[in-house]
Order: sequence, then C-alpha cells, then structure tokens
Amino acid sequence: MTRARLPLHRRTVVLTAYEEEGGDEISVEAELCDERAWAEPPAAVVHRMALTVRVRLADRVIVAAGARMRSFPHAECPLVVPVFDGLVGLSVAAGYNRAVQERFRGVLGCSHLYELARALGPAVVQAALSAHVRRREAGGPAQGPSSTAGVLNSCHIWAPEGVGLRKLDAGWRPGSGSRPVPPLETFEGGGANPSGS
Repeated sequence: MTRARLPLHRRTVVLTAYEEEGGDEISVEAELCDERAWAEPPAAVVHRMALTVRVRLADRVIVAAGARMRSFPHAECPLVVPVFDGLVGLSVAAGYNRAVQERFRGVLGCSHLYELARALGPAVVQAALSAHVRRREAGGPAQGPSSTAGVLNSCHIWAPEGVGLRKLDAGWRPGSGSRPVPPLETFEGGGANPSGS
C-alpha cells in the first residue's frame, strides 16, 4: 500500500484527570482537535473543543461541567455549549452512555462534544481507580467505590468469573507490581509475591 506523506486529516483526543484539593473530587478534561495538515493556517485546525467535568469520588456523580469551543467551523457552533451543562447530576456508572445519548446525540448537541462526553465516562472510571490506588499506597483510607467498581463486566479480564477477580481473591493489589500483571497461575500457585512484583 502506498500513501501520500501528508495526512488528509488528523484527530487527536486527549483526556487528563486531576485530583481536586481535599481529595474528595476529581476533574477530567477531554480535548478534541481535528486538523488538516495540508491546509494553510488558520484553516488547518477545523475543530478544537474541550469538555471538563468535576466528579465526586464517593458516588462518581458529576457535580460540575463545562464545554469550550476554541476552533469551530460555523459562527453558530458555540450556541450549543450550554447544553452540555446537562452532564451535571449524571452518575458515571451503569446507564451513563444511554443518558449521554438521550441528552446530546444528533441535533440535540454537537457531534464532537458528544464524542468527548462519551469518552469521559471510561476516563472518569480509570481516574477514580487511580485515586483509590494512590490513596491506599499513601497509607490513607480508600474512599468511594471499591477498586473494581466500574471495571466489572468491562472486558474479558473483568468478567464475573474472570482472571481479574480471581487475582484479587489470590491477593493481588491493583496498582502494585509490574506491568503486565503476571498470569493468574502465578498468584494461585503461591510461588510469587501476591502484589505482582
């Protein structure tokens, strides 16, 4: 296969999570950028939009939300930004994707901010897990949902009888040890340190 050296289109989506002061909440910012590398500035960046949520760790409910459009194709595009305040009150748990579809999909919102809203759900789950592990490793009390909340039934590892739960039962502590986490047999055989290191 041969292809031109200059891409026709490049989309980048970056999600970054931060622990808020006090440790009871996290913020997650999602940013999308669509670029036409072949175009001359300022036409090269077609979309540059961001969606930020603040989430209470105890129940993973969104307590604040904000959308921004930095680059957009039509003068009217930013008129939809306030619609995404509707993320407030949603729980990033079972039913999140359905709620996002009902509120923001199609003509109800903006396709780019909608994609960011969908991407925020899994990012919040991962960030909450990271906060849980960080707090535990620092010797503090773990707050909010368990270390498996949000990952159960998310993939073959976290199936109800999957290796993730079996490794936990055998003593593995998420966030500890090397990556990838050693095979299940390592934990069940008793021949290795249960932390995975």
